[in-house]
Amino acid sequence: MNRLLFFDSINVPTPKESIYRRLGYRKGKTQILPQQKEEIEHYIEDALSFIKLKGAGIQIPIQGAKPSQIVLSTGISFESTHLASFLKGCQEIVLMGATAGSRITDVIQEDSAKNDLTRAVVFDAVASEIVDALLDWIMSFYNQKLRRANRHLTSTRFSAGYHDFLLENQKIIYNILQLQRIGININEKFILAPEKSVTAVAGVIGSGNVK
Repeated sequence: MNRLLFFDSINVPTPKESIYRRLGYRKGKTQILPQQKEEIEHYIEDALSFIKLKGAGIQIPIQGAKPSQIVLSTGISFESTHLASFLKGCQEIVLMGATAGSRITDVIQEDSAKNDLTRAVVFDAVASEIVDALLDWIMSFYNQKLRRANRHLTSTRFSAGYHDFLLENQKIIYNILQLQRIGININEKFILAPEKSVTAVAGVIGSGNVK
């Protein structure tokens, strides 16, 4: 609890179904020619070679909750009615961050500049979905620890910029997680770089709580 963890050299299963869905293909609904599939599969494997997954996470007790505010034991507070509703009944939160690294973003930009748009689009889809899969991995990591105490995380997560949980809160999460240590930067508009970097919040549910 309150111990900041960093995750490096992580291997997560390639979320191919999600990648194809992001590319506009629907299983059983969209026809894809063998030659197209072969090209996409090649680009997926190629994209993975440019991705370096890193993440961070921390579990923090919630000290107080109001209809529009969550106060952490560290004294930091988040103002958001939607986040407060999302975390209703939770005694703790888990803050997490993940990145695919800068190299994949550089390659996507290079491909776009060379008008190699198919490869750029597939690379973009792979990077987006695998970072999301890394957040799933981090949640699974915490769930394994929590299960010993008959607790678990909320099934979904919440991110800054969603509903009234303003994007400026991403700076707070960034600082708590010390994301600069895994190569992530944040600008004055609270946007993370490299582009394929994300933060999220999940709640810890104790036995007897239902969400």
